[in-house]
Amino acid sequence: MPYMKNGKRDYKTEYEKYAGKSEAKKARAERNKGRRMMVAAGKAKKGDGKDVGHVKAISKGGLSTVYNLQMQSKSENRSFSKTKDSKMKSERSKRESVKRGSNRRTGR
Repeated sequence: MPYMKNGKRDYKTEYEKYAGKSEAKKARAERNKGRRMMVAAGKAKKGDGKDVGHVKAISKGGLSTVYNLQMQSKSENRSFSKTKDSKMKSERSKRESVKRGSNRRTGR
């Protein structure tokens, strides 16, 4: 849940407590790098409404390499099971696991 103040999102507090941390900055830079790579490859464009998803999540050690990137709908890319402290339970969503089975490139 975002940081709230008087019923409105408090971006300053959110940045101080999370988004401004070096770990969050590195993850954001990695996501931006992935997006740039997909745009350069012609698979993504500004305003397309799609997310660049990582086959192996950044939080699980995945990097923005050609073999680890895929275009996904926003709902598919953001539908991960999470623990009570907002950490991902699995690096693959339930929908993705059913749809794809195992991933041949990474051997999972």
